[in-house]
Amino acid sequence: MTKAIRVHIPGGPDSMLWEDVPTPEPGPGEALVRHAAVGLNYIDVYFRTGLYKAPSLPMTIGMEGAGTVLAIGSGVTDVAVGDRVAYAGALGAYATERVLGADKLVKIPEGVDFTTAAAMMLQGMTAQYLLRRTYQVKAGDPIVVHAAAGGVGLILCQWAKHIGATVIGVVSTAEKAALAKAHGAAHAVVGYGDLVAAVKRITGGAMVPVVYDSIGKDTFNTSMDCLAPLGLMCCYGAASGPIPPIDISILGAKGSLFLTRPSLATYTVKRSDLVATAGELFDVVKSGAVKINVNQTFALKDAAAAHIALESRKTTGSTVLIP
Repeated sequence: MTKAIRVHIPGGPDSMLWEDVPTPEPGPGEALVRHAAVGLNYIDVYFRTGLYKAPSLPMTIGMEGAGTVLAIGSGVTDVAVGDRVAYAGALGAYATERVLGADKLVKIPEGVDFTTAAAMMLQGMTAQYLLRRTYQVKAGDPIVVHAAAGGVGLILCQWAKHIGATVIGVVSTAEKAALAKAHGAAHAVVGYGDLVAAVKRITGGAMVPVVYDSIGKDTFNTSMDCLAPLGLMCCYGAASGPIPPIDISILGAKGSLFLTRPSLATYTVKRSDLVATAGELFDVVKSGAVKINVNQTFALKDAAAAHIALESRKTTGSTVLIP
């Protein structure tokens, strides 16, 4: 048997139950992985609450993990039994063992441990596509990063500084401001009430070419007002709730802006893109330019406590669940 966190009815943290489930068998093209660590991400909350619909109920939530391949099904060539592997974007991670498509797995290079790998896959690959593909950040670019002391935020700050950009990080407390600045943010703004004025002052009125916004409803309008003409509004999350429908003419009125709602699944749907994205992430982490900050760990069976901490904004950096 395998232990897993399962949700029978979407709801609060107490809707997650620690249960016995049969150990799955890998089918054609699949691999059985024993988790050494599981990543915690805000998308887990979206599935738990029902904001994102699960394929069926009961469901095991969780989108990333790292561990060892125990068995493979027929036709698998990307990984072998005994390989150290990690993945992101495959629902079902809150379990001691799970089966998933072998084409979703990447091998963990030497020098990267399981905890770091589990903490970096979803957040780190998200940062990679945001900075390198959604908008190709260049040296000298000023950029706005919301939740700059969070998991994705700290990676964005470090990686963007490594590229040579000027990061304006937005955080909720003075302590988080200090953390963001320690990880590459040139400026840290506490709260978003004065954000537009701060961006105008920092950029000399030019504003920024891109805003990376994972907050959603509460910050959407403010974020758009930080953009230069032809700027890109990049909404990659909705921690404060979904953005209400908008009249797209506002994009024209505010400077012929662009708006995107990207997802890691789209950017890594091709195996070649997944391998390239993960490879660049592993390289920048191994170089020391980006450090993965695992600032909280919880036992997997205590996932409810981890969700409470995440939703109350009491976490910084990455959080990992240990089976």
